[in-house]
Amino acid sequence: MLKITLILMTLITISCSCQKDENETLPGDTVILYTMPEESELHEGTWLQWPHQFQYGITYRNRLDATWTAMTKALCTGEKVHIIAYNESEKNRIITLLNSAAIPLTNIDFKIYATDDVWIRDNGPVYVKDSSGKLSILDWGFNGWGNKAGYTDCDLVPGKIASDEKIAKVDLNKNMILEGGSFEIDGNGAFLATKSAILNVNRNPGMTQAEAERILKKYLGVTHFIWLDGVAGLEITDMHIDGFARFGNKNTLVTMEKADLLNWDVPQKDIDKLYASRNKNGNPYTFLKLPLTQNNVVTTYGTNLGYKGSYVNYYIANTKILVPNYNDPNDMVANSIIQSLYPGKAVVGIDVRNLYANGGMIHCVTQQQPQ
Repeated sequence: MLKITLILMTLITISCSCQKDENETLPGDTVILYTMPEESELHEGTWLQWPHQFQYGITYRNRLDATWTAMTKALCTGEKVHIIAYNESEKNRIITLLNSAAIPLTNIDFKIYATDDVWIRDNGPVYVKDSSGKLSILDWGFNGWGNKAGYTDCDLVPGKIASDEKIAKVDLNKNMILEGGSFEIDGNGAFLATKSAILNVNRNPGMTQAEAERILKKYLGVTHFIWLDGVAGLEITDMHIDGFARFGNKNTLVTMEKADLLNWDVPQKDIDKLYASRNKNGNPYTFLKLPLTQNNVVTTYGTNLGYKGSYVNYYIANTKILVPNYNDPNDMVANSIIQSLYPGKAVVGIDVRNLYANGGMIHCVTQQQPQ
């Protein structure tokens, strides 16, 4: 009887050891559940969080209205524009602004959600598809770039959108803090990011690179990782990648010349690694290099920010490419270079001088919803 019991116990142990724990930290064994469509794939629409007065005051709001109006005007001709307004009063104010700019509301809708700020790339929904092509929203954790700014309202936005749009939500708040501007994908399995903006004690304390890769592979469908070190504490995002390096398409990395990357405070070893990047098949990327602005950026209200502007932080829409412009001689140079990469889309320069004073550009304040 004892011998039979021992045999049964052994069989149970073997059986249990063969069951895979979905929380295993083995990147190579992780099953891909979802894949994130690359930004240039067809959009259903673009999400914007409109600036308001309730966090930083009316002057802040008023200085940014023109940028959001210009983005809406450019986007609404090729896709839907989903505008998040702080409350009904703000919604009515925004409609007045759009009417004054002769922008038809046909392709525009509104959601009323309280928000802390405008950076929907970082706090908003990340759309993915399962193996059958069904759309889901990933609700990653958001903590104000490591508890540097208010975030409690913005952190709720993905869940609210999922509920209102009746799209399945994958709650990853306890799995990982991840901002949309902290990573880039090439649409062919590659993931590009700085460790400083993800593997940072202010976001994901104790998380190893292997653990992060397991999560990213499982939920974004990426299998090839290009990690730069980045610089923690340099600015509020701890060096988001989308300020200085983007995937323009599956084969192209859009970045800057070495001198401009150094001006952007990118470490030399990160520049070397970026320039040596290869795709998942081991093939080198084609590089498209944009300038910085020729001059330091000066806001529309006359403040010299003391630093130059990046054109890398552009947004790929269905029929347009929205490029940050700064009333600078290099605006036309950068717009022309970007136009060469997207001959089928129209480049639209968007004045971001006042937005840039608050730390970001076009890509930071847009979020695509795939078709």
